[in-house]
Amino acid sequence: MGLSGRAKVRCGGGSEGRNSLLVFSAFSSASPRLRFKRSSTGGQALTEFVVLYAGVILPLTFMIIFVAEILWIWHGVADFTRDGARYASTHCWTTDGSNVLAYMESNVPAILDRAVFQTGDAGITIQYFSDGGITPFTGDTCSGLCVPDTVSVSITNYQFLRFASFMKQPPVKIPPFTTVLPMESAGFQDASGVCVP
Repeated sequence: MGLSGRAKVRCGGGSEGRNSLLVFSAFSSASPRLRFKRSSTGGQALTEFVVLYAGVILPLTFMIIFVAEILWIWHGVADFTRDGARYASTHCWTTDGSNVLAYMESNVPAILDRAVFQTGDAGITIQYFSDGGITPFTGDTCSGLCVPDTVSVSITNYQFLRFASFMKQPPVKIPPFTTVLPMESAGFQDASGVCVP
């Protein structure tokens, strides 16, 4: 070994190899530069990930959750009105629909904002019709046993508020999902004329 930072190596094998010297330079200053470049590259990747996460991945995740919750509510409320209309078509009719309303408030499906339907903050409208669903049925014009032709159940005044303030968006108004069904047994289980509520 000669000068510092250099190493002389003789290569054997053949006459040319005996006379040739290979000189390798190993500078001690090269390793800190490599270390510095490696750490700056790692910092750049971390910065890019943070920007990508904050600007794309996190909002996209919240958007997926928001849309999934809206679809869950959408499907749940549609089934809720269908169930209420089925119940109303097979049970006694009352002018105010109190029996159907009580059933629906006690049988809200497992959805978000379930308490809104149970406490009456979201309105449930029950209407009975005659003449194929045109004229509202009151029962004043019939004598004896009279039953409406159709029943209509819908949801009113319900808005989806989750994430609305967080995302600075207005609340999503859910449609009424009006379900109209023909009256089936209307609560009359047999020929006795007794209506089952």
